[in-house]
Amino acid sequence: MTHTPRLPLIAGLPLAIAAGLFIPLQGRINGALGVALGDGIAAAVVSFSTGLAVMAVISLALPKGRAGLARILPAVRERQFPPYYVLAGCIGALFVFAQSFTVALLGVALFTVAAVTGQTLSGLLVDRMGIGPAGKRPITGIRVLGSVLTVAAVAWAVSPRFSAGETGLQLLLPVLLPVLAGFLMSFQQAMNGTATVHYGSPIAATLVNFIAGAALLWAAWLIKLAVAGAGNPLPAQWWYYLGGPLGCIFIGVGALLVRSLGVLVTGLGMIAGQLLGSLGLDLLFPVPGTVVALPTVLGTLLTLGAIILATLPWPRGALKR
Repeated sequence: MTHTPRLPLIAGLPLAIAAGLFIPLQGRINGALGVALGDGIAAAVVSFSTGLAVMAVISLALPKGRAGLARILPAVRERQFPPYYVLAGCIGALFVFAQSFTVALLGVALFTVAAVTGQTLSGLLVDRMGIGPAGKRPITGIRVLGSVLTVAAVAWAVSPRFSAGETGLQLLLPVLLPVLAGFLMSFQQAMNGTATVHYGSPIAATLVNFIAGAALLWAAWLIKLAVAGAGNPLPAQWWYYLGGPLGCIFIGVGALLVRSLGVLVTGLGMIAGQLLGSLGLDLLFPVPGTVVALPTVLGTLLTLGAIILATLPWPRGALKR
């Protein structure tokens, strides 16, 4: 096992928030690509394939990347962690597919609430189970309260963007997809974090993540191609292909941080960044239907407060369950 440095909360949490800023931008790009291609699976394939290409170049170009590459097979062969952890990228593939397939159908607002709800609930569970490299972390009343407030604040922040058509029962099944994808994201972060400890670098863990996810998505797309045929041709605009490289950033940062912060706090920090990024996008690059109202701003601020509540070093007996 190679020891990776632990980051203090005061450094790690801002880094998690910064990484989360890229998630709404990736969601907008992948959603737009899915519409342009007329094929959510193809959009996810493009996103993961470009991310894989970026990680392959980084892994070969940097000494830290090459050192991590050399440790992948020995770590898996010696079962330094459960072998199925190398499939963590399949969870990322599901999340990207959920973005590509449902953002245009549900809207960014409902997608965000669904994914955040799933991720927050599973963050508590994964920390309690001790799946991540930070080990077991207790479920305290403060952490539960902070998690509940986070979900409520996110719902409040995006509430101005809900329309009557987005809340009907006919969207129940599409909503379950981002809930499931968000729920599994905490497990992905824990698995990638554990792999990072043994590889000695988040670069190697991120590369393996993209290999597994790209393989799954290519297999799914080839099946879809045989059954339903191809969608639209690839668009010429360069920005459609930034989703994968953006994913490299927040997957790699998440893999690095979960050992120091735990899965729940890393996830909450990224959620804060996600809301701040969404707010920034809506203000600077609005799309048709964008609404930035007082609840959007206040809900974002409440989210930051809830995350601070959940992460502060409270006395051991404070609201402990």
